[in-house]
Amino acid sequence: MFAASIQDLDASALPANDVLIRVAYSSLNYKDGLAVTGKPGVVRVWPMIPGIDLAGTVEESASPDFQPGDQVVVTGCGTSETMWGGYAQLARIPSQWIVKLPSNISERQAMGIGTAGFTSMQCVMALEAHGLKPGGREVVVTGAAGGVGSVAVAILGKLGYKVVASTGRTEEHDYLKALGASEIIDRGVLAGASKKPLDAERWGGAVDSVGGGTLSGVLRSMAIGTSVAACGLAGGTALNTTVIPFIIRGINLLGIDSVRTTQAQRKAIWARLATDLPLALLDGMIREEPLSNIFAVGEEILQGKTRGRVVIDLNK
Repeated sequence: MFAASIQDLDASALPANDVLIRVAYSSLNYKDGLAVTGKPGVVRVWPMIPGIDLAGTVEESASPDFQPGDQVVVTGCGTSETMWGGYAQLARIPSQWIVKLPSNISERQAMGIGTAGFTSMQCVMALEAHGLKPGGREVVVTGAAGGVGSVAVAILGKLGYKVVASTGRTEEHDYLKALGASEIIDRGVLAGASKKPLDAERWGGAVDSVGGGTLSGVLRSMAIGTSVAACGLAGGTALNTTVIPFIIRGINLLGIDSVRTTQAQRKAIWARLATDLPLALLDGMIREEPLSNIFAVGEEILQGKTRGRVVIDLNK
């Protein structure tokens, strides 16, 4: 067990990395909820400043790639796990983890995207690389009212896909339709048990942030030759399925790891976010909170009670 608290530290306590960033905003992801509430699975080194994302301005740099005044973003490269992260006004980060912000994305919007939105775009790009194109079958997004799901719905909708959003929260139906969902289905439809290894073909692609029984149900109803991008475990880590969807329908289960990506891949993902994520819709997803509320909102995200993206203002 460990305890989390807000403390004043001298800047000399920061790790000796090559870029010093004045942090304006961080964000709240599922992993952050685990870290700030004392749950295992994220923090590996103590003491730790959590916060897997941050956006701000370079103050000092020993790297030729970054200059003081550059607006930059960092998303989940080991921050909050083995390296001090974004829940502080200053952060020293290795330059290879940092990406310059696209000119049309503000620091606040960057944290509205954060690891969740970054992962959403990564999922879409992986599905595209495996043949997904607009104009085909429906694409299902699970956990659609959460951070990953909300951004995925908005991106897929803009790109011209017919998006079906899966959620257990009926109060979020209007929100999801405003983001671009053409249909809403209850999560119980996907997560329900089945005695059959295959259900009727429906989905042309899937972004799954839930795992567990929901992912099992999605796999059973994928169309021939399609793919699922799996990036979450809010519904559990166990996967009860058979090999039948893979060897009869030739579907692909694509594991999405947003942590161990190269800087070149990160730049490509942020470039796509700058063009393919409707920023007006992103602004509508954002709920801003001061750092002092981090423990309360950390509990909320673990209980599935947050909607869209929670941005943490480090100067309030």
